[in-house]
Amino acid sequence: MEDLAVKKGRKYREEGIRIGLFLCALVSVITTIGIIVVLARETISFFGVVPVHEFLFGLEWRPLLKPKSFGVLPLVCGTAMIVVGASLIALPLGLGSAIYLSEYASERVRNIIKPVLEILAGIPTVVYGYFALTFITPLIRSVLPETQVFNAASGAIVGGIMVHPMVASLCDDALQAVPNSLRTGAYALGATPLEVNVRVIVPAALSGILASFVLAMSRAIGETMAVTLASGATPKLTANPLESIQTMTAYIVQVSLGDTPAGTIEYQTIFAVGSLLFVITLAMNLLAHRILKRFQEVYE
Repeated sequence: MEDLAVKKGRKYREEGIRIGLFLCALVSVITTIGIIVVLARETISFFGVVPVHEFLFGLEWRPLLKPKSFGVLPLVCGTAMIVVGASLIALPLGLGSAIYLSEYASERVRNIIKPVLEILAGIPTVVYGYFALTFITPLIRSVLPETQVFNAASGAIVGGIMVHPMVASLCDDALQAVPNSLRTGAYALGATPLEVNVRVIVPAALSGILASFVLAMSRAIGETMAVTLASGATPKLTANPLESIQTMTAYIVQVSLGDTPAGTIEYQTIFAVGSLLFVITLAMNLLAHRILKRFQEVYE
């Protein structure tokens, strides 16, 4: 009889744990649904006034000034410049750092560099912004005097520095997960360390490396404070990285400061821009999922 009571108690505890874990997972689902509902409600109201084609393909963004213009392409262009510039800096540096830490560095060196990268990732973004404004921009202007005080190049550089630790850490984890049997087998065939890394280790960890790249670009897309301080708040459709630009996230912060009355078309623009940002990020994640599924290697 006592064994039966113990079994029942254990069963109830297991069921309680299962329900608790399910509720933890449900929080993420409910939060995501809530975000989508809030964005969709205000965005639909916005597009009831502003045509979709004008928003997506318009060349001027002046929702707060008269005459008003709601073309989001300048914000998309500014965001793309930051993401591309940051990726050109962070992705090769991060992958190179990860290969060094995983395959070349001694245990002592690894124990020094790895915590330094983690500290670099924990620095507040506003500090990065002022670093860009007071160090990177003057450095660029010393070489290119025509560079504006706020410019896209400075924002891209500081964005790449911010994202670099994430890429290095995630790529390092992916490289560390490759079985040692692949390394020893390649060395047994007479391959050099460079050949082992380039032709064996990196391809074997390709899925994790691609995942780190996608996360890095997503982080660069969503970065706000550092980019705002470095690149300014001038929505301009330009390909010149030496000029001031504005990203989608920077505009959302600008309007969210409280000066714009709720319910107005100007207020609803932040939800329209946020929805577009959400769609872009979702598309990147779906593309990354397909790429990861295509190149993923499974080791038994």
